[in-house]
Amino acid sequence: MTVSVSLRTGDISSVRARQNPDVNIHSADTDALILSLLRQSGDYDRGFRLLLRTYRERLYYHVRRMTGNHEDADDVLQNCFIKVYRHIAKFEQNAKLYTWLYRIATNEALTFLEKRKRTSTAALDNDDAGYHQRLRADTSVNADRAEQLLNAAINTLPDKQKAVFNLRYYEEMSYADMSETLETSQGALKASYHHAVKKVEVYIRENS
Repeated sequence: MTVSVSLRTGDISSVRARQNPDVNIHSADTDALILSLLRQSGDYDRGFRLLLRTYRERLYYHVRRMTGNHEDADDVLQNCFIKVYRHIAKFEQNAKLYTWLYRIATNEALTFLEKRKRTSTAALDNDDAGYHQRLRADTSVNADRAEQLLNAAINTLPDKQKAVFNLRYYEEMSYADMSETLETSQGALKASYHHAVKKVEVYIRENS
């Protein structure tokens, strides 16, 4: 089977839709309602439930692509929402709730990956065989060859570059929002994403 190495056309591009079907669902009005409810003592729990309904699934997919499996993603996401619950009262409305949540989720995932590397006998960036085994063992991951190739290619990226790639490719986040989320300049993010795309395409070309 020949797999297209383009991230915009062919088999690979369809993976994005399968892994994150609601990528474009984001409403500033919903965020405003969530924050309004959270700031009213009698409606705090209602506001937090709305926040969970709005963002839990999207953040789960983002974290899962970072960690590589359901169990780790679930743990990271739980820690993420614990932090959100504890610190949402201090959230400054001059920032976007959307990017603030993704910043917490991304930082939690990066912290988890760093801890996992320290306790592993081999760097996960070089553990392609182990990653493929996890993919095959996880029945909720589509076994399609294109999806496996793309996931394996992304796993070869350094963790921070992986975060950049996932936010831009899967979440279709603007560079302005990525800059707010990752606290990095737009120019640096554009360069990082460009290099990530090249690495992913080379991996797919060499392994398809």
